[in-house]
Amino acid sequence: MSAPSPRASALMDLAPRPAPVMQRGQGSWLYDEDGKAYLDFVQGWAVNSLGHCPPVIGEALAAQSRRLISPSPAYHNDAAIALADALVSHSPFDEVFLCSSGAEANEGAIKLARRWGVEHRGGAHDIITFDDAFHGRTLATMAASGKPQFRGLFTPQPAGFVKARFNDIESVRALIDERTVAVMVEPIQGEAGVVPARADFLRELRALADAHRLLLIVDEIQTGVGRTGDRWGFEHAGIRPDVMTIGKGIGGGVPLAALLATRHAACFRHGDQGGTYVGNPLMAAIGKAVLDQVFAPAFLANVRDRGRRLADGLTALSHRHGLGEVRGRGLLWALDLGEPIGTELVSRAFDAGLLLNAPRPHLLRLMPALNVGEEEIDRMLAMLDALLNEVTPKRQRGGQASAPRANGVPE
Repeated sequence: MSAPSPRASALMDLAPRPAPVMQRGQGSWLYDEDGKAYLDFVQGWAVNSLGHCPPVIGEALAAQSRRLISPSPAYHNDAAIALADALVSHSPFDEVFLCSSGAEANEGAIKLARRWGVEHRGGAHDIITFDDAFHGRTLATMAASGKPQFRGLFTPQPAGFVKARFNDIESVRALIDERTVAVMVEPIQGEAGVVPARADFLRELRALADAHRLLLIVDEIQTGVGRTGDRWGFEHAGIRPDVMTIGKGIGGGVPLAALLATRHAACFRHGDQGGTYVGNPLMAAIGKAVLDQVFAPAFLANVRDRGRRLADGLTALSHRHGLGEVRGRGLLWALDLGEPIGTELVSRAFDAGLLLNAPRPHLLRLMPALNVGEEEIDRMLAMLDALLNEVTPKRQRGGQASAPRANGVPE
């Protein structure tokens, strides 16, 4: 990839970016200012749930912008009410706080848990989170995260977060004491490399929280709104969390997120929580349009079908090139490359017109639009096959004794 574009020089340099400037998008495709097409299997890190510029979002945006954009959160608006009602009708939760980003939703969940600890557990405030978890980039959500790169960054970090081992219920049990108020978990750890929580682990967390009168918080910023092939990632375990946070896919590309809580957990008092764009009707109208599409009959079945096609194709590539595990669920998958060639592979893919993500040096993460086509999946797999022929050392090619199986959410 080339050096950063001089046209972007006024932007803070927060991450390495290739030089081409993206100008438009349609479905699974992005186009730069020179007209070059890129097949997008990142989709804004699982943000564009319906792909780039879906007509349903454009229509909702145009219609709402002519009616009402921002009355301020001091007043009710019908778009926010409609979205909140839709979220409650499709989930086990009773109340909704609408906001702009996943980190903001998770901040709200942390605050809600601590308010609940004051009211129900004598001021308990510690929240058990997990190694390798990712909950956002505010100070509190970075402290809650278990990402190694966040340790010691922007110190002093907020206290009150203790880390257990993912999928290890005994490590959670050992941390519970009179200061504990909640457990916060991702159904699939996306930034860690698409690592699923076992269904029995989630059920054990629910039982442990019940036994100790703790809140169970699920961070569904990446897994919610159909990404896993279910409405919510926790559904495969058959549990009922007390609190859920969502973001990314709910907005289909616009800044929208939400904190959902059962009546048992919803304890904010006036003034505890708020924000300038809380319940913004322009964003809420888009969120409702996205939900209507994703939760329509047959849509989630199609996500599961496309997910199987993608997983089977990745598994075949892993076998052919002597790579590692394929794991995930729905349309969120990772391919373990076996060695740290992810950065080179992503760079070569970009030059070839394919957008991939490597959250860890040794693996790829794939997050296509939920309505990605079969032909687009097949095209991506063919392009990735060719790229692996270029990048994978010859000593690894030629297959393995037995093909690795695609690992969905294990029991």
